[in-house]
Amino acid sequence: MTDLSARWWHRLPDDRIQCDVCPRTCRLHDGQRGYCFVRAREGDRLVLTTYERSSGFAVDPIEKKPLAHFYPGSSVLSFGTAGCNLGCRFCQNWNLSAARSADRLAAKASPAQIAAAAHEAGCTSVAFTYNDPVIFAEYAIDAAAAAHDAGLQTVAVTAGYVLPEPRAELFSAMDAANIDLKGFTEDFYWRTTGGHLRDVLDTIAHVAATDTWLELTTLVIPGLNDDAAQLAAMCDWIVAEAGPDVPLHLSAFHPSHKMRDVAPTPPQTLRTARTIAHDAGLRFVYTGNVHDPSGEVTRCPTCAHTLVERDWYQLLTYDLDPEGRCPACTTPLPGRFAPTHGTWGRRITRVTID
Repeated sequence: MTDLSARWWHRLPDDRIQCDVCPRTCRLHDGQRGYCFVRAREGDRLVLTTYERSSGFAVDPIEKKPLAHFYPGSSVLSFGTAGCNLGCRFCQNWNLSAARSADRLAAKASPAQIAAAAHEAGCTSVAFTYNDPVIFAEYAIDAAAAAHDAGLQTVAVTAGYVLPEPRAELFSAMDAANIDLKGFTEDFYWRTTGGHLRDVLDTIAHVAATDTWLELTTLVIPGLNDDAAQLAAMCDWIVAEAGPDVPLHLSAFHPSHKMRDVAPTPPQTLRTARTIAHDAGLRFVYTGNVHDPSGEVTRCPTCAHTLVERDWYQLLTYDLDPEGRCPACTTPLPGRFAPTHGTWGRRITRVTID
């Protein structure tokens, strides 16, 4: 029988139970659920109602996470659950993150079954994505341990809205992470996500100081977080606190969820943002959600030699030596690289775990 008991909570003097996973610190009476909907009080304990339950599994390219410097061309078994601890008005996966019932959780799989399925599919890694692994951290950590036992890598795709203790345990189980840095003002965060900027910055700084490979993504939304001053301040902070080698993915917004009246991001806005990021000192800046081959190229930061060239998620050029260095000047490319690149391409394949 699966143990649904959650971690990171304590009892309050008024007999409520406080969840200590994220900065919301939901305080619950018996029978109540937290903001994320999946962490609930049952009697004298907190439970994770989505343990071993998923919205589905798929094998897709690692570049889709997006990760540009983590085993390029490889395949990853991706899955998520339901619910979220943020309320982003622009959420692209709102059908999962805003779910308030179990009807999205049709798949069931233990950590060992997930690892076995990924291994059988020839994947390099397992990704915890679609909704945020912070809210199903116990399941993600157990699945990560099983993946490591099977010789697989692990990836967290997250908004980084998490408290210090679970933060340390979740990311110590991950080989790589892509963290959404949704903007760079407290006003933007509070008005459009219901969360606070400082907690996310703390998570980014924490992961940057560990062995977990880190990449960042910012969804650039016209009129909300695309002004030059905010982007420059954000990139200055990344350089100072996470380092110039952290790849930044600047993604185009498309109308969704509660922001269908906002226009899509013009390609020129992304190009301008990319220039701002380079001017701030970031060495690896990519564009996403648009077809922009020039924004998908990885070049050597020393001699500008083309190292990796992509078209959407398809590798066109892969020119690294077996040590992961530029063949023209021997500068190491920051990231995680195998002696040979993967050949998965743009395919997305659904997986059923029995």
